[in-house]
Amino acid sequence: MEKTYTNRVAAVQTPISRKTGVSLFFRKLLQQKVLLLMSIPFLIWLIIFKYIPLWGWTIAFQKYRPAKSFWNQDWVGWTNFNFLFSDSSFYQVLRNTLVMSSIKLVLGFITAIALAILLNELRNMLFKRVVQTISYLPHFISWVVAASLISTALAPEGIINIILVKLGLINGPVLWLGEGKYFWGILGMSEVWKDVGWNTIVYLAAITTIDPAQYEAAEMDGASRLQRIMHITLPGLKPVIVILLIMNLGHILEAGFEPQYLLGNGMTVDYSDNLDIFVLKYGMNMGNYSLATAAGMFKTVVSFIFLIAANSIAKKLGESRLF
Repeated sequence: MEKTYTNRVAAVQTPISRKTGVSLFFRKLLQQKVLLLMSIPFLIWLIIFKYIPLWGWTIAFQKYRPAKSFWNQDWVGWTNFNFLFSDSSFYQVLRNTLVMSSIKLVLGFITAIALAILLNELRNMLFKRVVQTISYLPHFISWVVAASLISTALAPEGIINIILVKLGLINGPVLWLGEGKYFWGILGMSEVWKDVGWNTIVYLAAITTIDPAQYEAAEMDGASRLQRIMHITLPGLKPVIVILLIMNLGHILEAGFEPQYLLGNGMTVDYSDNLDIFVLKYGMNMGNYSLATAAGMFKTVVSFIFLIAANSIAKKLGESRLF
């Protein structure tokens, strides 16, 4: 009898609760109408430049010729993908892309978090601002200029060789940009030098949200500065780190284009070419737009899978996630 009464009450209350939920939803939308209006230009940009161009993926299933109209193209199905996955050069650039992305991801996270923590621990505000400004400046330098500076520094008569020879670490000048085995390390350090200051902004902002009372209580309990960093600062940064890690895993095949293209050369091509350069060579230089589109489509699909997988793992572990 009691169970029947409960079911009737639930049946009566469910439509009311649903209506209430819908009304609350629209009420919140009205309350945030200014934010909604501000988001409209972004949505328009997103649709025009991100979703409408997806129609171009059809080129990957054609033997595309620019002179022909869309309806007169020769459809070849999965032929371009079959050729792509049977091409040894594709697997080479895929390896290079994954390695360079992993180096950029690991070094980017470690150096940015470390610099943010060190800057947060500085008590001299003038010195702190000077360090922040110096570390931010390379981000605003064009990669064309940055690559020229790096090439000059790494030249046989450059400052790097001079210092290493003076210190006795090498016997003579080394052609750093002429040997492929050095390229990944040079690229990783170049990315750190250029972006580490900019990447610290998010972590510094996250640190400011940590309750100062936690640091005061830990200091009163006798915790050292290192212990406060390990048990307060890093746990406070954890949600931000997880979110940024998920977003970066979604761009795991986005190793970049400008630094590889500008720093690479014929002697390092086996290590410097990535998927973006592969698409450029096949699509623009050789005119095989269909194969280039297939490679770009593969990159997008794999990145999407990485994003969903990383977000799902974070959800199962109870961590912060994108959705």
